[in-house]
Amino acid sequence: MPSAAANKIALFIDGANLYATAKTLGFDIDYKRLLREFQSRGNLVRAFYYTAIIEDQEYSSIRPLIDWLDYNGYTVVTKATKEFVDQTGRRKVKGNMDIELAVDAMELAEHIDQMVLFSGDGDFRSLVEAVQRRGVRVTVVSTIASQPPMIADELRRQADVFTDLVELQPKLGRDPSERPAPRDREHREPRHTPQFLQRSTSTIAPRGDEEDFED
Repeated sequence: MPSAAANKIALFIDGANLYATAKTLGFDIDYKRLLREFQSRGNLVRAFYYTAIIEDQEYSSIRPLIDWLDYNGYTVVTKATKEFVDQTGRRKVKGNMDIELAVDAMELAEHIDQMVLFSGDGDFRSLVEAVQRRGVRVTVVSTIASQPPMIADELRRQADVFTDLVELQPKLGRDPSERPAPRDREHREPRHTPQFLQRSTSTIAPRGDEEDFED
């Protein structure tokens, strides 16, 4: 087990899943505090945030968050998705980012000691197992405090460590009185992104709220 200073960590955040989990628990994630928390636990190599984008939508409340993340040390990975109507006539949006997350995790596995996955999606169980075979310890962050639990049992059992998001609320929760970061960049903090965090990202386009998406 590497020392804390030498422990190379990568975060993989399933945006829609984390949003839904935090909303179920009744708090908002402060992504600046989240980054600082894991920087304090070792050498944070990369912090990925995955989300799907609705095409042709003029504005979305998620746009300021995506812009802020992209500007403040996160590697934002997006893809366009389209609306469809299911058999009952309900409007749905397909926004699955599993493949993108899995490819990045496998590519980075040989360069890290610890993977922290923010998702409860059981589809990631085989990915976690594959990364573990490469010698990486995997922490999965979700919750069992909700009814039903937000994490699939098979994913929780596969992880080396399961951390309930409830336990992290004091460290990651945003003060409800705080307003979201301004959209205009001149009011944002200067960007001091280490070289290893710099990576070109997809073009950001407006989209709908995270909870509009289904896997």
